[in-house]
Amino acid sequence: MFRLKCLWVSLFALGVMGALGGCANSPWATQIQQSLAADPRLQDNTSPGSGVDPDFSSSEVPQLPANFPAEIPRYPNAELVSVTSRTAEAGGAVLDPQAVETRWRTADSVEQVQQFYQERFQTEDWQVATEVSPLQASRDGLQVRLSSTSTNGNTEFSLEYQFTHLAGSIPPDSSTASTDRPSSEVPRPGDPSFIGPLLPTDAVAQSSSDSPSSLKDIDQAPTELRSYIHDLVKLGVLPNEPTFRPAAEISRRDYARWLVNANNSIYQNQPARKIRLASSTDQPVFQDVPSTDPDFGVIQGLANAGLIPSPLAGDSNATFRPEAPLSREELILWKVPVDLRQALPNASIDLIQQTWGFQDGAKISPAAMRAVLADYQNGDLSNIRRAFGYTTLFQPQKTVSRAEAAAVLWQFGSPGNNLSAKDALQIDQTPTPTPSSGSSGSSESPESPESPAASPPTSPTQL
Repeated sequence: MFRLKCLWVSLFALGVMGALGGCANSPWATQIQQSLAADPRLQDNTSPGSGVDPDFSSSEVPQLPANFPAEIPRYPNAELVSVTSRTAEAGGAVLDPQAVETRWRTADSVEQVQQFYQERFQTEDWQVATEVSPLQASRDGLQVRLSSTSTNGNTEFSLEYQFTHLAGSIPPDSSTASTDRPSSEVPRPGDPSFIGPLLPTDAVAQSSSDSPSSLKDIDQAPTELRSYIHDLVKLGVLPNEPTFRPAAEISRRDYARWLVNANNSIYQNQPARKIRLASSTDQPVFQDVPSTDPDFGVIQGLANAGLIPSPLAGDSNATFRPEAPLSREELILWKVPVDLRQALPNASIDLIQQTWGFQDGAKISPAAMRAVLADYQNGDLSNIRRAFGYTTLFQPQKTVSRAEAAAVLWQFGSPGNNLSAKDALQIDQTPTPTPSSGSSGSSESPESPESPAASPPTSPTQL
């Protein structure tokens, strides 16, 4: 019986197919043929029932963009994990909607990665932002941000880069720009060759002036201190950000970083006068500044050089307190040894009162008292005079403002052998002369009458 049913079904199917063949041009026959046809989406499958999307490849490996900037250092033995485009911001303003983030993985430690990029950025003339974390650096309109974390014994770090050219500047890859545009026409938003942001007209005009356009709150600083801040920002010592907050307190961490950056930038052509950063392999001298701290190299470097009190110099305090506000006596205690580069004189309360005339001289700690006396002996180059003007009260424990710290760091040295941030800016723009045959070749003591460092610089607070 079963066989008879099967035979009947087969004959019926043959009859239907024959009918379709005879009426192949009829609309209803075409519909039936299409309904019985195999799904074309299944024809490319390599194996029945695999469910594999033909557009997907499990062996796909992330590749760097073709225009990945060659200037960005490549960390050795690092594996590229992913590449994504994202909208990045800096200072609250979108710089480039085409910012690219590349993520990498390495078996090395976070400290090794950070140390590698800090050293490469410094030696390859990048401008490193000193007031932000994670690490940021810029060069020729290219901005890079580095962040890293430790995961399962490996280090994963992100290199996010973006171009920060102003509207109207030449794009990094000008070969892709349209050649039909007149050379005088400025690219606008929506144009493929436009690279943002588009700043207001007054902001663009201000950026071309001598004053850094980002310091929108500079008028909050005392008039006598504003030029010091401007010079240090131009030199790359202080962060060029939308606001400087001149009246805000400065932390011990920030002052340590500014001190090293200012000294090394002003003496950029005199390696023997630079303060060396500590290596991440150094044994931490302060319990609260481990080698993983972003400012470990700076703070440990100052301790290694004996320029700040530490157990290395016989101080019993094993903590640095990086986030604590800086006091006036600490401001002078850390700076004067870098000015004089010699042993400080012995001091007493009587000598402080006889020289400075401070009514509160007894409140100054014995260690800072020697630096305060030496600062008086530095004459018109005194840090106290430059930052605070004339005063009969030192107020050693009073906190220091960011503007006052900038004034102190604007100049280094002693009479006849000093350099300021203004001098360094002029030297940076002046071609280096070829030494004569009779010259010793030393750049340690610029004492010639023609040298800008030979005479006390003109400053708004000279007495």
